[in-house]
Amino acid sequence: MKSLSMFLFMFLTPMLTLSAQTMAGGQFSEMRGFAQAVAVSDGNIFIGEPQNVHRAGVVYVFGQAEGEWISQAELMASGGEIEDRFGTSLSVDANRIFIGAPGLSGSDGAAYLFENAEGSWSETARMALPYGANGSRFGESVLIHGDHAFVGAPGYNEELGAVFVYRLGDEGWSQTSIIASPDTSAESGFGSTLSFDGSNLAIAAPQQGGGAVYIYSEEGNTWNERTMLTNNQPDSRARFGSAMLMRDSHLFIGSPRENTASGAVYHYQKDEESGNWTQTGRLLAFDAQPRYQFGSSITWTNNGLWIGAPNADGGRGLVYQFSQNEEADGWSGVQVVTLPESSPGDDFAATLAADRSLAVAGLTGADYGAGSAAILQQSENGEWIAQNIVIGTSDAVLQRVTNGRVECQDGQATLFGCDNVDLISFLPVHEIGGNRGVRLNDMWGWTDPLTDREYAIVGRNEGTSFVDVTDPYNPVYIGNLQMPETAVQSVWRDMKVYKDHVFIVADNARDHGMQVLDLALLREFSGEPIEFEETAHYRNIRSAHNIVINEDTGYAYIVGSSGGGETCGGGLHMVNIQDPVNPTFEGCFADATTGRSGTGYSHDAQCVIYDGPDEEHKGKEICIGSNETAISVADVTDKDNPIPLSTASYPDYGYVHQGWLTEDHRYFFQNDELDELTGAVDRTRTLVWDLADLDDPQFVREFFIDTPSSDHNLYIKDNLMYQSNYVSGLQVVDVSDPANPKHVASFDTHPFTPDSPGFSGTWSNYPYFKSGIVVMTSGREGLFILDVQPQVNLP
Repeated sequence: MKSLSMFLFMFLTPMLTLSAQTMAGGQFSEMRGFAQAVAVSDGNIFIGEPQNVHRAGVVYVFGQAEGEWISQAELMASGGEIEDRFGTSLSVDANRIFIGAPGLSGSDGAAYLFENAEGSWSETARMALPYGANGSRFGESVLIHGDHAFVGAPGYNEELGAVFVYRLGDEGWSQTSIIASPDTSAESGFGSTLSFDGSNLAIAAPQQGGGAVYIYSEEGNTWNERTMLTNNQPDSRARFGSAMLMRDSHLFIGSPRENTASGAVYHYQKDEESGNWTQTGRLLAFDAQPRYQFGSSITWTNNGLWIGAPNADGGRGLVYQFSQNEEADGWSGVQVVTLPESSPGDDFAATLAADRSLAVAGLTGADYGAGSAAILQQSENGEWIAQNIVIGTSDAVLQRVTNGRVECQDGQATLFGCDNVDLISFLPVHEIGGNRGVRLNDMWGWTDPLTDREYAIVGRNEGTSFVDVTDPYNPVYIGNLQMPETAVQSVWRDMKVYKDHVFIVADNARDHGMQVLDLALLREFSGEPIEFEETAHYRNIRSAHNIVINEDTGYAYIVGSSGGGETCGGGLHMVNIQDPVNPTFEGCFADATTGRSGTGYSHDAQCVIYDGPDEEHKGKEICIGSNETAISVADVTDKDNPIPLSTASYPDYGYVHQGWLTEDHRYFFQNDELDELTGAVDRTRTLVWDLADLDDPQFVREFFIDTPSSDHNLYIKDNLMYQSNYVSGLQVVDVSDPANPKHVASFDTHPFTPDSPGFSGTWSNYPYFKSGIVVMTSGREGLFILDVQPQVNLP
């Protein structure tokens, strides 16, 4: 068992004595994984995992057996589906649990009631809107109390919001009322948080200005508004009402984004004679700092009031326990409850629920956002002890595919969609060095010149994996290079290879620098994965979005630098790597007419010794940058005097992201990462530029693939273009006639949801191995080895 640290401070304020009630709350941040919602009842712990990308939402029921907390049941909705968000909201009452699924049927939503009979949980009721449900998010909040059930639908009626009231009668549950938002402004979040004490119903609209809470009472089957409460603060970002706790005639309301997100909790009391609600106190963290998010969650235990501040202590999270003064109205002090095992970004106490001496606290940021939960019990001496840290089981959905080709038949290769592409093998993230919650990102390849063995070099949030793909049917995880100790985990990790060394950068990763690893070390593998130590480290940059290498010249071009060091405005940071273990800075280039900030920021680039039709520039070192707003063409032959040659753009760009030259250096195929998301186009678009004159690039055409997904990295080998297009997977295009590209093959690494704009699925691919295999990363899925049939005929 794990001990929680507790520190006592006096915090006196005029408050009234309250009696206990449990109510889980807190929706400050958009939490997607395990422990987004938690509840406690009758010795059971309920934990929602509403959005796992590989299966429908689930609610885990944990119970204690022989001193350990174990999952005793997994509840899922009838008719559930991936992205149904089942488990977003929970409410327990005796042997019943009410569960919201606001993402079901395209965010129409539903709510489900489960009951426990002799230790077995079963679904006994389903509630949904029979009409007008379009995007209502019915089930964003739920609450059950006796014969009352309430369901919040903040998207109802074109985002005005409503709460639906149900009563239990002889023939089951039936809808009796609709409480519509009194406010006429859309997207207020009305109905996103609820609290009820048997007489008074509190409905929050956290995005109505800085937030508002409406109090209702019932007369017959009619619910009448009694008052509206606000925090009276000039802060439109406060999110007042994100968490609530009501018991008897007292109401606590969290305002976690108030005052630069340091947060506050407001206490109101109802006067029983007049029926008026009056603010009687305002609770703050005694050590409040910006972004603490104090008030994100609120619950009640034997000791008094618990308030969560998930971003306190560097994102480790804290619980503030306010103890009652039994002899006088008010509080006798406040204790800080910490979880020593938590790490920065874990967000301990993002969600809270308790029932007397048993509590659960969600760590929604743990394991790279996969989430976990701490189950806490109070000892006889009053100390709270962490009994277990629990997690979900959904990570085991994807299993390795090895030992033989899976042919694409009838559009499928196992569960993956395909067209003219066979699956050779697949390794899930956890089999190539990734812990729970880790995602893959960029990748590159290396062929050992001594042995001809082929290796995939794969980026992860927190390190780099090395996989031997020489036998593509049975790839082998060789080892890991962890990120530098001075860095933090990052969504973006990018690498390239030169002279049998890999050069690695990461974006938004603090003091990461550029790692250099001698790939000859991979030859030392003897069966057990190796923990590699970097061979060299380049410190003239801190974070960077990508690295480009021209293998013909031995120069690296670090792009998108930020956070310190020589950033070069985010443009080309030019490094001589001809001696790979002694990288040397040699200059900057940035075209300030490009980039969102007007500094020449380059998101990615390709640098070559130009061998195209423009005789004026043939033989020069040319870089083509994808610079957010335009492509940028530059002559970087002389590092002391790089020359901007031209730029080219188009009116409806979203984000000029990346591109690649045809092998004759005549055409540049460029992707735009955000044009699908912004609605500029309704299908995946690639733009084609003619670089016959480097001083004047000409737009040739737009090429569309009939999917709505966002596009990401693309590479060209021979006459085929290999596009990693997020949700729709690998798209293979014949570019032998660049003015008339032809879509010829595809492989979907993320078949769990319909194709749509967004960032799930494949990140990048590497088509340059001599064997002809195509190796591809997919963020939450893993590493795919593919045979694109027009090119490869493996045995």
